[in-house]
Amino acid sequence: MELSALSLQVRGLSVLRGLQQHPLVHAYLDVFDALGQNADAFADRYGALCAAQFACRDASRAILDAVHYDVNTLTDTIAAPAPALLDAATHDIEALCSLLALDGAALKSAAAARLNAPALLELPDFPASAPLPFRDGAALASYYRAQGYGFFAQSSAFAVRDDGEVRPIVHPDAIRLRDLPGYERQKQQILKNTLAFLDGREANNILLYGDKGTGKSSTVKAVVNEYAERGLKIIEMSPRHITCFPKIFAETLRSPFRFIVFLDDLSFNREDDNFAALKAFIEGGLAGKPSNLVIYATSNRRHLIRETFADREGDEVRVRDSLETVTSLSDRFGLEITFSVPDKDEYLYIVDQLAAESGIGLPADQLHLLAERFALRRNGRSPRTARQFISQQLAEKYDRQ
Repeated sequence: MELSALSLQVRGLSVLRGLQQHPLVHAYLDVFDALGQNADAFADRYGALCAAQFACRDASRAILDAVHYDVNTLTDTIAAPAPALLDAATHDIEALCSLLALDGAALKSAAAARLNAPALLELPDFPASAPLPFRDGAALASYYRAQGYGFFAQSSAFAVRDDGEVRPIVHPDAIRLRDLPGYERQKQQILKNTLAFLDGREANNILLYGDKGTGKSSTVKAVVNEYAERGLKIIEMSPRHITCFPKIFAETLRSPFRFIVFLDDLSFNREDDNFAALKAFIEGGLAGKPSNLVIYATSNRRHLIRETFADREGDEVRVRDSLETVTSLSDRFGLEITFSVPDKDEYLYIVDQLAAESGIGLPADQLHLLAERFALRRNGRSPRTARQFISQQLAEKYDRQ
């Protein structure tokens, strides 16, 4: 396609108009503008384009990601897009593929001839890039249905920052359920609820409570990893960010994915503002909680609020009101799952499983004796203690080699 015609096609993006703000596409448009100016302007804009090309490393991948993460009129009507909309998307795809087909030599040659500046031919080169994997609007719609779209397509895990912004976690914890021996009943309860949620059936918010080091948080993350390919996402947030719930609800409402909002180590002081806010948000408030979102929380406290002896003193009415306040939040979780400290047999079972996975070949009696001694020196028996013991054994094994 002739460069002036290509410039018009890219400026005429409609369905994928947001891509005009992508640094690479913007750099191309600046180069097209410079073709009508002078050699100095072209050299400057072409150098910026080369820098953008080298920065993204793979221009085709960069544009594909931008299309994938876009929210547009096609994604808004993805169930039944109008024919005219699909035609417009086809135009946009063809324009972007033509842009990716350009190499540096073609741009330099055109500029050198048009601006009578052969020195431009000495500028750096970059190769043409592969086309997008879809050729028309119908194929793009199919891609969106299969892969999802929008901001949350960027990762399987996200975190809420102190400024209230949700950001993708580039390298999320890759733990899987097979890495967590023991607690089979608890894991099955969480899996059953999560599968119901993914299937669009009624699912509960879950409170996982119990002793520290028993694997509550790891289990939630592992469940998300098991079903990430089905579009399950996790948004991890601190209890201090609970007031960000309305914003998160709004951001997830239009998304095709399903979300677990994960509140780790949840506990409150009495009548903490966040305590009252979470009680309202967990029910969805007046606006209602999105149907594609559930809340999973972990806590070391059954009722999530720190009690004092004073809370249990006074007349009968005062004590009852105090206890109702304490239980009012935990009662809003439809499913409560207890993670207790393992007994000796379960602790040693976890040690055996982790040792086998790690290639530790000590005799069972010796392994168990060392594991029990380790637990006595630490904070007692727990899955965390078992993993720490295995890590120590591996370190000593490597030191002996």
